[in-house]
Amino acid sequence: MKRAARKAADIVARVEERIGHRFADAGRLERALTHSSLRNPSGGNYERLEFLGDRVLGLCVAELLFDHFRDASEGELSVRLNQLVSAQTCGEVADELGLHEFIRTGADVKQVTDKRMLNVRADVVESIIAAIYLDAGLEAARGFIHAHWKGRAFAEDAARRDAKTELQEWAHARYGVTPVYRVTDRSGPDHEPVFKVTVEIEGAKPASGVSRSKRAAEQAAATALLEREGVWQANAGKDDE
Repeated sequence: MKRAARKAADIVARVEERIGHRFADAGRLERALTHSSLRNPSGGNYERLEFLGDRVLGLCVAELLFDHFRDASEGELSVRLNQLVSAQTCGEVADELGLHEFIRTGADVKQVTDKRMLNVRADVVESIIAAIYLDAGLEAARGFIHAHWKGRAFAEDAARRDAKTELQEWAHARYGVTPVYRVTDRSGPDHEPVFKVTVEIEGAKPASGVSRSKRAAEQAAATALLEREGVWQANAGKDDE
């Protein structure tokens, strides 16, 4: 038991060093690192912490964006927020901190570094945010979030990822629907066709894009709609075919 206790204390100390917070209650951090697949009736797992951490992260990132991008529309802020609190971004933070080394799982969950386990690593980051919040309050949680999200939030391309992805997130947030893409015209010879694609969102005017591939035309249509609605600034960068 003493050996197991020393090992647990060592893990806590190493994670505390990486995240920059020393816990008054180390049990919170241990719980934040424990997947539900591990039978741990006394200490529990991170599921409830992940629920809380998701909300704390959303609040702090929304606050950060609201204060910095003073001329941004609600649509642009929503797109930026959705990207920054996504599983992809949270997983990137987890990987930068090397948290996969410390996640405790059951025998049936082993390859935590696998791409398919991205959500587990993302959940652990949100759980750690909740653990910090419960341990030391909002300011401490905000400090951790700013340290790992501020640079991402202010990056030049932070609001211009894949146009179709961003349009879908915006449409869901604004209208609660998914964009529909239709090929409305095809011209040119078979070896060099030109496609016109129209994207439709219930509640908004459609927009069109033209390119030599269906995928690129869809991206162009999504970009056109995002720019028209003020979510993106016109000509701030274009998607590659």
